[in-house]
Amino acid sequence: MTSAEKSASDNNPERLYKVAFDLPEETARWARASTERLWTGKTPVKMEVQVRNTPFYAKGVAFGDIVRVRADHERREFVFEEFISESGHSAVRVIIKGDGVGEEVGIMLRAFGCSWEIDATGTLWAIDVPPHADYTSMRTALLRIAGEGKIGIEESALARGHRDGLGLTESDR
Repeated sequence: MTSAEKSASDNNPERLYKVAFDLPEETARWARASTERLWTGKTPVKMEVQVRNTPFYAKGVAFGDIVRVRADHERREFVFEEFISESGHSAVRVIIKGDGVGEEVGIMLRAFGCSWEIDATGTLWAIDVPPHADYTSMRTALLRIAGEGKIGIEESALARGHRDGLGLTESDR
């Protein structure tokens, strides 16, 4: 490959694919959707993909995790089948309950090296906690803000490194 070809291939963004994660009935009710579709990228293993964004509703999966999918020909889409391996990232959801709270939470999340997505309402945040983040301290800060009634918090997928820091077991993923 010439340097021009390599340079051209470096400019080509990764091709991403949506995968449907069917939501449990209780979640689907408040989410007002029966399915959440997440972006994924190919892996070397057929029908295994790497999650490329942080879910708002699907539990047990975080950015970078590897999952197995199946083709659902009736629905004409790929559907989550099973969790394969974790990336070290965790996924946390926050519901903002007051004016000005988003700025406070954003400053705190940036200090821990996190990124996040915000839903269309501006109140539901899907937070990606990278492996290097001090999740024990971050969780303490989030629980303090939650204790003040400013946010709601849900740990939707905790990676082993973050669980170990909290003294949690595998079943607490």
